[in-house]
Amino acid sequence: MNDDLNQTTDQTNANAEAVAPTIESERVGSLDVLRGIALLGILVMNIQSFSMVSAAYMNPTVGDRLEGPDCWIWLASHLLADQKFMTIFSILFGAGIAMIAGRQREKGLPFLGLHYRRMGWLLLIGLIHAYLFWYGDILVTYALCGMIVVWFNNLSPRFLLPRGVLSLAVPSLIILAFQLSLPYWPADVIRELDSGSWSPNLEMLEAERASYRGPWLAQLPHRAEAAFVMQTFLFLFQLAWRAGGLMLIGMAFWKWKILTAQRSWRFYGLLAMAGLPGALMTLYGAYRNFEENWSVDYSMFQGTQFNYWGSILVSLGYIGLVMLVCKHTQILAKLNPLAAVGRMALTNYLTQTFLCTLIFYGHGLGFLIQFLVWVNCLSSLLSGLCS
Repeated sequence: MNDDLNQTTDQTNANAEAVAPTIESERVGSLDVLRGIALLGILVMNIQSFSMVSAAYMNPTVGDRLEGPDCWIWLASHLLADQKFMTIFSILFGAGIAMIAGRQREKGLPFLGLHYRRMGWLLLIGLIHAYLFWYGDILVTYALCGMIVVWFNNLSPRFLLPRGVLSLAVPSLIILAFQLSLPYWPADVIRELDSGSWSPNLEMLEAERASYRGPWLAQLPHRAEAAFVMQTFLFLFQLAWRAGGLMLIGMAFWKWKILTAQRSWRFYGLLAMAGLPGALMTLYGAYRNFEENWSVDYSMFQGTQFNYWGSILVSLGYIGLVMLVCKHTQILAKLNPLAAVGRMALTNYLTQTFLCTLIFYGHGLGFLIQFLVWVNCLSSLLSGLCS
């Protein structure tokens, strides 16, 4: 398995069909740059998961008041990073499937066997990563979705795009069903949901902090439970539909040559402008959550939907801006450090986990903290190290 997280390498041995690194002449510079930016951008959110209790990722008011610099830092990361860069990764993953399939077909080589071996290795790496190091792993989701969406690859872009959007809509419909059914839930169930996963009490927070500040084995029970929930309940009701839908869109984008900076300046300018309504939607969603005091019956359900859809538009805006830059060949040549990060995406992704667990967990320095100002300072430092 080579180092590209979203499978953008395709050299195979003609006899053994073994995976080998992509030769330089076959690389697509705009994809590498975009992937490098996304990898560093996603660290802004991942580092919050590493450094704080798990409930704080969705409910930033957990454990302390969100005010002052912490509030502004949270708002900036929510607006600019939350779900945005993972969206780009998912789109690139789908584009990688379409790209490799096309190149294998051009060489007269089989594709499905190669693809499923790659997905199998990615799944194994993801399971090891999730259960032994960090429950927030995304590789398992990508591997499982990659095994499914590959069967849609032969469709034309005009069929892939609406199917991708329809897949994206499924989690929203599920959330809407939950929201409409809330009045019929027993009060004790809602209280348990609030005090359990949404707003844990101080005793539960301290227990989680203590487990991660302890030795590696002491962290395992919480990590294994959280990883299992993510790979079962969350995967079935949200992650598979969102990641899979974005992969279908990525396949369409690849076939339309959107991700290779080959479309017109006007096209990418209009794509970049899509980020503005997405940002406004995300800001309004944050405002509404504060208006509702981050209550479980609003913010856990309806309150998530503004950024769910807004993040997709912001991500499209980022793609448009990056492609505009990449159309300047002289500028593209100067972005080689970012492209290098993208070419080693899997290695850098796993390295982020290694560095962050050493900083925040008990088998390292044990700096498990709550304050976002320090978290994002460390995020900037680690982004510099990865690049």
